[in-house]
Amino acid sequence: MYYLLVGLYVVICLVLIVVVLLQQGKGGDIAAAFGGGGSQAAFGARAGATFLTKMTAGLAVSFMVLALGLAIWGQQGPGSVVGGVDGPPQVPAGITLPADSPVPTPTPTPPPQPEQPQTPEGGTPPQGQ
Repeated sequence: MYYLLVGLYVVICLVLIVVVLLQQGKGGDIAAAFGGGGSQAAFGARAGATFLTKMTAGLAVSFMVLALGLAIWGQQGPGSVVGGVDGPPQVPAGITLPADSPVPTPTPTPPPQPEQPQTPEGGTPPQGQ
């Protein structure tokens, strides 16, 4: 059922895009951008609601309702990817690990010392040119 609604949602999205692109613009020329639209109102002349505008409104409402419904339905799934997987087997209560078992510990190595510059026989390092 969920995937059927997702498929319907995708179809509604595509049809909504096509319907919006099919509609005629209102005063979309350059003169309208600078106030030369003539007798049209601020957002274009008010015309009667055509089939495309009614279809756009219906598809937009469907888009929003389905988006909200699918988001809520998707949140009701399992809480984790590994939610249904059992953990590692438990150690029985009667078994204990020996306390005197040797645990290897690494010995720390000292950091390398920087090389000292070679000094000539006189004991003073050479000076720059």
